[in-house]
Amino acid sequence: MRIGVDIGGTKTAAIAVADDGSFGEPLRRATGFGAREVLDSAEASVRALAARAGLDVSAFTSIGVGIPGAVDNANGIVSHAVNLGVSELALGRELGERIGVPVRVENDVKAAALGAHRLTTDTLATASLEADRPALDRPTADGVGAASGNPVGGSMAYLNLGTGLAAGIVQQGVLLRGATGTAGEIGHLPIDPAGVLCGCGQVGCLETVASGSAITRMWPSRAEYPALELFELAAAGDARALAVQRTFFEGVAAGVRTLVLTVDVDRVVIGGGLSALGDPLLRGVRGVLADWSSSSPFLASLALSERVRLIPIGFPAAAFGAALVGVK
Repeated sequence: MRIGVDIGGTKTAAIAVADDGSFGEPLRRATGFGAREVLDSAEASVRALAARAGLDVSAFTSIGVGIPGAVDNANGIVSHAVNLGVSELALGRELGERIGVPVRVENDVKAAALGAHRLTTDTLATASLEADRPALDRPTADGVGAASGNPVGGSMAYLNLGTGLAAGIVQQGVLLRGATGTAGEIGHLPIDPAGVLCGCGQVGCLETVASGSAITRMWPSRAEYPALELFELAAAGDARALAVQRTFFEGVAAGVRTLVLTVDVDRVVIGGGLSALGDPLLRGVRGVLADWSSSSPFLASLALSERVRLIPIGFPAAAFGAALVGVK
C-alpha cells in the first residue's frame, strides 16, 4: 500500500492506494503555514491514514507528495511555495526521516496530471468523463479507483483552473518537464499586450483572464463564490455576466488551443477548483472552440472541442497522482 498526499494552500488531502489501484475516502486536514507547519501537516496526515487503516506507517511501501511551488523532484526539495510560507524545504528527506518510508515530492499540478492521465487511460473511466460527471466517492473494481491494470499510453494535458492557471503534460505516462521544469506554465503566456499586469510581472498573461483570480478581478462581488454567482447570473441572462463569462471561456479555450498546437495532446482534461462549475464550463469552452473552428479549416481539422473533458467531481487527482509519484 502506498500513500499520496496533496498539500494545498488551506487543506492537505491524503489517500491510501492499494496494490490493485483502489483507494478509500481522502483524509483532509488544515495545512499549516510555514515550513515546519507544512511538514507537521504532512506527517500527521500519513499517521492518521495509518491509524484509520489499523496499520503501522512501516506498512506503507512509499509516500508521494504533491505541493505548490518550484519542486526539485530529484532531491525532494520545494521552494518558493509562497502561499504556504515556504521559501525552501527538503520535504522528501525530512518527511522520510520522520516516517521511515521513502518519500518523493512533485509539483501539485504535475502530480494531478499524472493522476488524471492514469484515470483517462482507462476506457470505462474515459467514458465517464464524457457522461454526466458522477461523483466518485468510493473505489471501484474497474473504474477510477482501479487504475493499476490499465495500460498507460497516449498524451494528455491537465489544465488546472484554480486561483491561477497552469498545465501538466504527460506523454506515454511520463511527465514533460522541459529544461528547467517549467513546461506547462501556460498561465504566464502573454496574449494581450494591452491587458492587465500579471503577478509574474508581465502584462496580459493568459492567467489574467482564465483563472479564479481573473474572475474575482473581472467580476467584483461580495459573494462567497464569485465564479458561481457569475455563472448563475449568466444563466439568467444578465448581459454583463454573459460578457465576463465569455471572456473567461475564451481564455480557457485559448489555453486548450495552445496545448494542442504546441504538444498535440490527445486530450485536455480540465481540473482544479473551477472545474466544479461543471457542464456549463465545459459547454462554454467547447462552444468557443467550435466558433473558432467554424472560421478556420485548420482549427476545424484538429477537432479541438472533442479533445476537452472535465475531471470527474470527487476524483482526488493530485493525491492519487502523488501516490503514483511515490513508486517511481
